[in-house]
Amino acid sequence: MKKFLWVEEYRPHKIKDCILPNSLKKVFTGFIEQGEISNLLLSGPPGVGKTTVAKALCEELDLSYIVINGSDEGRFLDTIRTKVKQFASTVSLTGGGKHKVVIIDEADNTTHDVQLSLRAFVEEFHSNCRFIFTCNFINKIVEPLHSRCTVIDFRIKTGEQQKLQVQFFERLQGILDASGVAYEDKVLVKLIQRYYPDWRRLLNEAQRHSASGSLDSAVLCDIADVNTDQLMRAMKGKEYNVVRQWVVDNMDSDPNTIIRKIYNTLSEVLEGSSIPPAVLVLAKYQYQIAFVADQEINLLACLTEIMVECKFK
Repeated sequence: MKKFLWVEEYRPHKIKDCILPNSLKKVFTGFIEQGEISNLLLSGPPGVGKTTVAKALCEELDLSYIVINGSDEGRFLDTIRTKVKQFASTVSLTGGGKHKVVIIDEADNTTHDVQLSLRAFVEEFHSNCRFIFTCNFINKIVEPLHSRCTVIDFRIKTGEQQKLQVQFFERLQGILDASGVAYEDKVLVKLIQRYYPDWRRLLNEAQRHSASGSLDSAVLCDIADVNTDQLMRAMKGKEYNVVRQWVVDNMDSDPNTIIRKIYNTLSEVLEGSSIPPAVLVLAKYQYQIAFVADQEINLLACLTEIMVECKFK
C-alpha cells in the first residue's frame, strides 16, 4: 500500500540503508550479527533517525514490536499499564521465540514518575522483552533508566557531516525520481544545507515544495538562510516592535536554526563582556524549545532578554 508521507514510504527497513556515521552503523550491524539486542537508549537531535533505527533493528531481526509515543502524556500511564504490560508479558509467536521489543519514542517527554514506572517494567519483563527508548535530551532521562540501557549517542561529529550530506543528497535524488518529481541539484543542496541534520524535516520540506511536480529554483526564496542583520540592528536600537515583527516573519524557520545563527554572530555584534551572558540566555531558551507551548513567545523572550541585558557594539 502506497503511503502519502515520504518519511514513511521511504523509511529504511534495514540498518545498512540508514544514513548514519560509520561508527554508529557498526554498532547496530553488530546487533544484527548477534541476532539479539539489549535495552537501548538512543539520544540525539530531532530527525536524525533514532526511531527509524529502532524499527529497522526489530524488522531486520524479525522481532515483534510496538511503538508508544512518550509525547502522549495524557494517556501514557494508562497505555503502559495496559497495552505495554499485556504485550510485554506474553511470549512472542514469531521470530523463533525471540524477545519482543517495546519502543518508547520521545521518552524525554515523560515525567520522572513515569520513567520510574518504565524502569520497573524493564526489570519485570526482562526475560522476554526488550525496551528501546529514544530521546532528544538525554539529561531528561532518569539515571535508573540510563544504568539499565546501552546508551547510544546520535550526535554527528563535524568530520562526518559532509559525507552524510552527500549520502542524503543521493537518497533524495532517488526519492524524487521514484516519485516522478523534476528537480534541480542546486535546490537539493540548499535544502540539505538548511535542514541538516534533521532528515525528517528535510524530507517533509522536499515533499511540500514538490507538490506541483517539480522542485526548482522558484522555491529557493522559501528556503533561504535566515538573515539576522536587520534583527541585530533592531536589538541594538532597542526597537522591540521591529524585533517582534522579525520573529513573526521568520517563524517558519526552525527555532534551533535561528538560535544557532544568532550564536554565530555574537562576537560581531556584542561587547566582549556581554558574550558569556548572551550564551547562557541562548542555551536556556534553546533547551525550552523542546517543551514550550508557543515557540514564537519563547524566541521573542530570548531576544528581548539579550536586547535588555547585553551591550552591543
